Amino acid sequence: MSFLKNIPSASQSDAELVLLYKKTGDLKILGELYQRYMDLVYGVCLKYLKSPETAKDSVMSVFEELITKLTKHEVSNFRGWLYQVAKNHCLMQLRTPKNLKMVDIDPALMQSDENVHLNGALEKEEHLDKMHQCLQSLSNEQQMAIRLFYLEGKCYNEIVEITGQSWNQVRSSIQNGRRNLKICMESRDQMTAGENGFKETVSKKN
Repeated sequence: MSFLKNIPSASQSDAELVLLYKKTGDLKILGELYQRYMDLVYGVCLKYLKSPETAKDSVMSVFEELITKLTKHEVSNFRGWLYQVAKNHCLMQLRTPKNLKMVDIDPALMQSDENVHLNGALEKEEHLDKMHQCLQSLSNEQQMAIRLFYLEGKCYNEIVEITGQSWNQVRSSIQNGRRNLKICMESRDQMTAGENGFKETVSKKN
């Protein structure tokens, strides 16, 4: 969990930083506060979502939620409040349709283990190929930030040192890069599905 290493924290208490953020809206202040509990948030997300990569994504998403939520709530115990925010975020993720997987399997269509494993390997290879192609479409800053954070497990502070960007620039590069990568891969999936559907139609006609 190297990406959870904390940057040197401010001398102010949690309550002082909360008040200061509410007054100024300075994301750097919120970032200093959040860094103190990133390990807590990651632990909560991993407990509920069971996936290290999904938990990493959720650590980012929870921070994005705090930008507005913290200004709207009276928070006397930031740690306890943040724990609840993270927990609620994970529960909402588990309730989304993409995580409620119900599949009816026709026994007549069941394949042998060998074919299943082969198809799985081919799908994984195709997915990695799409991800690599989409990474190339990102800006240099986003591409580097995504590679360092997700593929090499670097923490924010390490990425700041490597890239020379500020903490907020790194956060923005990861956030925007992740969104653009997702859009690109979904677009390629739709193109592939369309091509497969066309080939299937042509095959039936022939």
